[in-house]
Amino acid sequence: MKSIMRITHLKAGAALIGLMLFGPLHQAAASAAESRAVVVPLSADGVQRLEITVDSYSFTPDRLIVKENTPVELTLKSVTWIVPHNFVLKSLEAGIDVEQEVPTGGTTAVRFTPRRVGKFKFVCTKKLLFFPSHEDQGMVGILEVRKQP
Repeated sequence: MKSIMRITHLKAGAALIGLMLFGPLHQAAASAAESRAVVVPLSADGVQRLEITVDSYSFTPDRLIVKENTPVELTLKSVTWIVPHNFVLKSLEAGIDVEQEVPTGGTTAVRFTPRRVGKFKFVCTKKLLFFPSHEDQGMVGILEVRKQP
């Protein structure tokens, strides 16, 4: 019975040490994601514009901050030469309905005006045969829409 109690105490102690060691890492990762966020600049013509690099299983930047009720124009630049991609960002309640093919090695633009504050996921939905989709492989980003000041 004492050996069972010792094992239980060891497991509880190990869990506590794990939380103490990895809890701050999780907070640091969340903080790093926040610091990676790019505020999309407002052009002289009142449009928020930014270029996004579309690569093998990633968007760069992958976290964008825009203003509500202000037009957004994203230029999608593919740096892959074989693997096709797309850009899908849909939130009908926010007035966003974008599904755009991104040609390999090419550039295309998408334009929309977010009508609601919130965080919205954008992804690449491409998939080859039985392999995981690009979204499943981490080709995901977040568009954060904030209120106008």
